[in-house]
Amino acid sequence: MAPESDVAAAWTCPTCKTTVESPYCPTCGEHPVRPRDLTLRGLLAQLFHATSSIDGRLISSVRCLLTRPGALTVAYANGPRKLYLGPFQLFLVANVVFVAAQSLTGMNVFSSPLDSHLHHQDWSPVAQRLVAHRLEAAHSTLERYAPVFNRSVALHAKSLIILMTVPFSLLLPVVFFAKRKSFGVHVVFAVHVYAFLLFLACVSLAMAEIDVLCGGTGLESAWVDNALSAFNLAACAVYLYLATGTVYGAKGAARVIASLGLAVAFAAIALGYRFGLFLFTLYVT
Repeated sequence: MAPESDVAAAWTCPTCKTTVESPYCPTCGEHPVRPRDLTLRGLLAQLFHATSSIDGRLISSVRCLLTRPGALTVAYANGPRKLYLGPFQLFLVANVVFVAAQSLTGMNVFSSPLDSHLHHQDWSPVAQRLVAHRLEAAHSTLERYAPVFNRSVALHAKSLIILMTVPFSLLLPVVFFAKRKSFGVHVVFAVHVYAFLLFLACVSLAMAEIDVLCGGTGLESAWVDNALSAFNLAACAVYLYLATGTVYGAKGAARVIASLGLAVAFAAIALGYRFGLFLFTLYVT
């Protein structure tokens, strides 16, 4: 291994084209290529360093998210940050795990097929009129259009899920107006909460899959769907109760009311997300 003094000798940054006398370029962060970097041993060392660093932060972030509600938001706002993934990075990881869980079970949580929109949702009368107009304008039939809609809505549900954090972020400054937190803190908290909810949804999918393996119909069963919805709502309320105490210092009855209200808001946002997906998919397919 080359001594550190060799690395710190004067060198020309290949990116900035300036002479540098420190191990790293102060402008762009570039460092000189050392002979050992191009050896198999050097490449393996870099691979180990990269993967162990990422895995360590990922494991720490997920553990903190699940076992210490609100602590990640506080760490991002006040430090330390180096130990954890950023909020959007963690959300992306949670979303990837959630999408994988949906693919493995063949079940969808936030999207519904066209038949469900037409016959089993609160907005079904509106959906029937809109779909009829859409089919008439496209000179198509329901039998031909339904498979196209179902494929598209499932794809959009996975790619647009981050949008649910927007109304939740806007609600937080109203609920915790007296706490005078910056809007950035509210956004980070919302992203962390929804990352937790995606992991929670994976648990629900696993429970639904167990029902299928036992001969049931999973989420297609009204009883299973309602039971898991109640479970998610209760778990969300408990998580929010713990997290709001950590992030906002909420206490007493106000903390309970805020947690229950935000849990109900989460359910309403999820319902609105489904309806929004229906409208979006209807007019882009």
